Amino acid sequence: MLLDTASLYFRAYFGVPDSVRAPDGTPVNAVRGLLDFIARLLQDHHPDDLVACMDADWRPQWRVDLIPTYKAHRVAEEAPEGSAEADVEEIPDTLSPQVPVIEDVLDALGIARVGAAGFEADDIIGTLATRAAGPVDIVTGDRDLYQLVDDRRGVRVLYPLKGVGTLQTTDEAWLREKYGVDGAGYADLALLRGDPSDGLPGVPGVGEKTAAKLLASFGDLAGIMAAVDDPAAKLTPTQRKRLSEARPYLDAAPKVVRVARDVTLPAFDPAVPKEPADPATLEELATRWGLGGSLQRVLAALPA
Repeated sequence: MLLDTASLYFRAYFGVPDSVRAPDGTPVNAVRGLLDFIARLLQDHHPDDLVACMDADWRPQWRVDLIPTYKAHRVAEEAPEGSAEADVEEIPDTLSPQVPVIEDVLDALGIARVGAAGFEADDIIGTLATRAAGPVDIVTGDRDLYQLVDDRRGVRVLYPLKGVGTLQTTDEAWLREKYGVDGAGYADLALLRGDPSDGLPGVPGVGEKTAAKLLASFGDLAGIMAAVDDPAAKLTPTQRKRLSEARPYLDAAPKVVRVARDVTLPAFDPAVPKEPADPATLEELATRWGLGGSLQRVLAALPA
């Protein structure tokens, strides 16, 4: 089971009232909400392995170099030009202090927390899903990861509809019914359609339904662009013109939209811990931050 950790703690933050606070009054709604998510996932799905995948870089420069608008609207503070520092993401004031607490609690529990410099959590998930020998459940509120769905290899996305008690199980049959594509086709659909939440403009005039029809007709993005160059291909003059004019974007977008699958990762133990890795630190964190029942539910859900 691979957790898109930031996606889940953002959902926890907005789903749990900020009246949930530590003894000193600090909001811990994202911390406790994420712990409740993890407890429910362990209880309901009993994964052998569990990895909290992290954004070491939420807006990698190599993606920005290809499409400068990538996540640009989410930048709160730009890094100085030529600096090795990353742009600062816009995060609610009461959420950002909770992220280090989340990291400390996961480490004390012994739940693997994995990131890699220059890559997003999506890329960590893509790499681990590709390497996995057995079935993989990806838990995320980000539809971008639908591109990893692969029935043959048992890779599916569990998409939270309400907390994590109600999860939409996304497999290839669901994708074909909803979008008309399989997992491999979803990235092409997304880049043609565009995604304002990630700053991806898409092809003007090509929405989701048109993108799905083009992919049904020509197979993939390469097939569509081959059709643009083939006068005999069944494209309307408007479609041919729009796709041709969008060629610079369509040349760059695949590398931006498709998750990396070959990231070099640090060594880690993915096994779900049977007991906390650092009980003393965990007890200190529980007391300081008032983690109460949320932490107890995680501990109760660990395999005996």
